[in-house]
Amino acid sequence: MSFASGFGVCYKPDSRGLRLSALYPNEPPPESSAGTFRDPAGRLYEHDGRILREVYAHCAPLVLAQLQSPLVQRWIEQRRMVATRVLSFEPGRSAFLEHDRIFFPSYPWEWTPGQWMESASLTLELCQEAIAGGLILKDATPLNILFSGPVPMLVDVLSLEERDPQNPLWIAYGQFVRTFLLPLCAYVYLGWPLSATLQRRDGYEPYDLAPFLPRLGRWRNPLRSLVTLPCLLERNANAGRPQKQVSGELSTFALHRLLRSTRKLLLALTPVPRSSRWSAYTETASHYSFSDDGAKQAFVRRSLDRIQPARVLDVGANTGEYSRIAAASGADVVAWDTDVQAADLNWQTARRDSLRILPIVADFARPTPAVGWQNRECPSLLDRAKGRFDCVLMLGILHHLLLADQIPLHAILEQLSGLTKRWAILEWIPKEDSQFDGLCRGRQELYAHLDEGFFIKTLSSRFSLRDRCHLPNGRTLWLLEATA
Repeated sequence: MSFASGFGVCYKPDSRGLRLSALYPNEPPPESSAGTFRDPAGRLYEHDGRILREVYAHCAPLVLAQLQSPLVQRWIEQRRMVATRVLSFEPGRSAFLEHDRIFFPSYPWEWTPGQWMESASLTLELCQEAIAGGLILKDATPLNILFSGPVPMLVDVLSLEERDPQNPLWIAYGQFVRTFLLPLCAYVYLGWPLSATLQRRDGYEPYDLAPFLPRLGRWRNPLRSLVTLPCLLERNANAGRPQKQVSGELSTFALHRLLRSTRKLLLALTPVPRSSRWSAYTETASHYSFSDDGAKQAFVRRSLDRIQPARVLDVGANTGEYSRIAAASGADVVAWDTDVQAADLNWQTARRDSLRILPIVADFARPTPAVGWQNRECPSLLDRAKGRFDCVLMLGILHHLLLADQIPLHAILEQLSGLTKRWAILEWIPKEDSQFDGLCRGRQELYAHLDEGFFIKTLSSRFSLRDRCHLPNGRTLWLLEATA
C-alpha cells in the first residue's frame, strides 16, 4: 500500500480479521500484556498472541510515511528492523500496526558483552543512515533492540523522527552513552556485571562510575570522554544556554563526526576475551572420554532426528556444542547459561556461522524476574519461555540443580514440564560420578536417595521414557515425552 496520497484512504483490518473494537480500546484488553506505554507517540501491547502497536493520531501520518520510506523498507529487508504491517488507519484517529513476533524476546540484562557491542553498533549504523534520509533516531537505548537468533534488530518504529537540517545535535546521544557505553565501561574497567542494568532502566551517569575509577586512569580515553570530562562539565553547565542553529551542510558534518567519534569510544570498550571456569569446559572435561562424547552426541542427534522439534531450549548450554547440533537439525534454539564468557563464545560462533541460536545469560534456578512498572513491562524469563519449546535439552546440568542449588527433583521436573510442549532430553549422573561427589561437598548422606530408581519413579508422574543411552562413563541419557 502507498501513503503518498496524503493519507486520504482508510485502511481496514487485514485478512486475519482483527475486530475494530480491538483496534480502538481505551485500555489494553484484559488478557493482553500491558506492553509499553511511556512513549508519547504510541503504545505496544500483545493481543491474542499478536504484537500490536497503536500510534496516536497526532503522530500517525508521519510514522506511516516513515514506514513506507525506501530507507526503512531497506532496513526491514535486511532484517535490521522488525517487519511491520498497517492494520488500520483513518485520518484523525490512531493508526494500528502489527509487528512480526520475535520468537524469544530477550532483554539487555540477559545479553553477553558481544551482544551489547553488536546492539550498540547497529544503533550507530542506523542513526548514520537515517541522517542521509532526512531522519534521526530520537531514542538510543538497548531496550529498542531484540535479537532474532544471534542478530540484533531495531523493534521500536517510533524511535525515528524528522531531522532539523540546521540542528547539529543528536538529542539521543546522552541516552546512548548512559545505556550503552557506560554499562560497557563499568563492565570492562570495574567488573560490574551487565546484568546489573536490570535495575538501571536509564543506564548509568558518569558520577556513578567516577568514585571507583583510579585517578590516573580516568584521564585516559575512553574514560576521559565518558566519565571525567562530563563530571567536570556538569559542575559548570549552563542549562539555559540556547541551542545554536547552523547551516545544513555544517550540521550534517557535525552529526557524522559525532557518530564516528562515538564509534571509536565503543570500539575502545571492546571487552578483552576472558577465560572462566566453564568457557573451556568442553575441551578440558576429564570425566568425558572421546567415546563418551561421541556416544552422547550420537544419541542427541538421533533423538532430535526422531522428534523433529521446531524450537529447542538448551539449558546449561555452555559454549553451545549441543545448541549447534539442535540448530543443525533444523530447530530455532534458545541457549541459557549462567557463565557469561561461555554464553558469549556461543553467541560469537552462532553469529559467525549464521546459526539460528540465541544465547543469553540465564539461570534455570534463578530465572530473571519481571521488571518495570507494576512488574508488567518486561515479563519474567519463565513467562516468556512457558510452553514455547518442542524440546528442552538438560545435559550435564541436573546434578548442579539438585546439589549446588538444592532444588528437589520433583520441582525441577515440574518447571521443565512447563517449558516443553512435549519432549525433553536429560542426562542423569550417578552418585559414583566424580562431579556428583564433588558437588556434595561432604554431604553425601543427604543425597543418598538420588539414584536412578528414584529418578525414574519421580519423573513417571510427568514424563514417559521413550529412549535411553548408557554412556561408558556411567552417565545415562534419556529421551522423555511429557504425559501431562
